[in-house]
Amino acid sequence: MLIKLGTENHKQPFKDPISITRVQPGEIFQEDGRDFAFGPLSIIDHAVMKKGIKIKMHEHVNDEILSYVRHGVTYHKDSAGFEAPIAPGKLMLMNAGSSFWHEEKVKDGYVEMLQIFIRPRETNLKPGIQFHDKPIDHSEWYVMVGPENSEAPLHVRQSVYILDAHAKAGETLKIPVYEGLTPFLYVMSGEITIGDLKIGRQEAVTDLENPFPPVTAITDTTLVLFQVDMNAEMSMEGTISGV
Repeated sequence: MLIKLGTENHKQPFKDPISITRVQPGEIFQEDGRDFAFGPLSIIDHAVMKKGIKIKMHEHVNDEILSYVRHGVTYHKDSAGFEAPIAPGKLMLMNAGSSFWHEEKVKDGYVEMLQIFIRPRETNLKPGIQFHDKPIDHSEWYVMVGPENSEAPLHVRQSVYILDAHAKAGETLKIPVYEGLTPFLYVMSGEITIGDLKIGRQEAVTDLENPFPPVTAITDTTLVLFQVDMNAEMSMEGTISGV
């Protein structure tokens, strides 16, 4: 059965000049006392940052963090010595492990992005950072992230895949099936229909029992698809991803 996560469930830890909508994927189950994560998929921070914002150097421990920018440019600097602009088509994955420090700032315009937090399989793994250039406005699914033994361009230390697609209004997309994994589909922008449901901006949908039916874009839509091992072993000690 399809289950929807509506916007009324989200938190807003910051509102201005950094606006963050904090999506806790486990809220889709609407069960008191349940973990806020969806397996090892812990947090999706949907952020809008204004010109001039600087988030000072700060530490993450035991977080796997994908930075996915849809609009604008944020400038990254970290304790590994890397400095890079992160923009649409430029992915960054921080494997924080035992300790990783970074900062970011917005020099011009505004930035809209997702920071996606995944719980690693164990604590205090070796820290590191990865970058990948990808197409920007593809209508087919693009695999961005996968486990260490996968062919994905970026790797997390966990049994999770992350894909994106940018469907035009009226287009229908099939949802890829990953054996043994459970889908969680997030609408970053736009609106879709799936089965009898409408899913809009900052909403999500899952099905714990059946493969997803195709989705149809009502408007031009950016979709982020997670395929998650709900029974994966994981660290609960992440700075953001933990409990």
